[in-house]
Amino acid sequence: MSHIPPLDPMVAARKGFRESEERLKRFWKTVDVVEGEGGWAVTLDGRTPKTPAHAKLVLPTEAAARLVAEEWAAQGEFIEPGTMPATRLASTAIDRVSQTREPVADEIAAYAGSDALCYLAEFPTPLVEQQAREWSPWRDWARDLGVPLEPVEGIVHRAQDPAAVARVRELALELDDFALTGLATAVPLLGSAVLGLAVQRGALSGEAAFDLSRLEEAFQEGQWGVDEENAARTAARRAEAMLVDRWFRALELS
Repeated sequence: MSHIPPLDPMVAARKGFRESEERLKRFWKTVDVVEGEGGWAVTLDGRTPKTPAHAKLVLPTEAAARLVAEEWAAQGEFIEPGTMPATRLASTAIDRVSQTREPVADEIAAYAGSDALCYLAEFPTPLVEQQAREWSPWRDWARDLGVPLEPVEGIVHRAQDPAAVARVRELALELDDFALTGLATAVPLLGSAVLGLAVQRGALSGEAAFDLSRLEEAFQEGQWGVDEENAARTAARRAEAMLVDRWFRALELS
């Protein structure tokens, strides 16, 4: 989403964050979390690292802080930013989403206007039947949430009820900055506001939602096979969906 571009994890905790083309060596021995003002802080050798905007890395729950701390503890000789997705989520929540909540909610709601679960295949019959069987219950779930979305066959855009789109925006704005960041990550990943909300609310696991989001892709793979590049890309996206699920669950634990 344009309002929350990915942020590099914190890489120079003692001097604040800075971009660098050089690989940075691990400079700490111990990682812990400590309860303090505003929540739970991650600590490296007893000191709290800072976000790229120089805010302290403090999260609302101990479980969320430990999820981030696990990434710091898992670093080897050199820091690998790509292995720190929860750290990126935390820094994005603190630095960006806290300042752009309404635009972020607008972008989440826009996905409801063209939700992937509403665009059904016209053929072949097995895929049509699978989408009807596996997607319809989640459109019903969304309707119970106050988000009635109407499906259409084919790829021609069909405008949804503005009230349904507005309801998604309302649900997004009910979340705190950290959960809103997770939702803003899940929704474009899945191509669906419905699936994103289902993961955020614990109705679906991240992996199950990811599988639902790619029914047609998986069907085509079953027909024509999978190349290594696509398999790697799918595995990376699946891992991201599972991480976002862990993020939401960690935010629920006090």
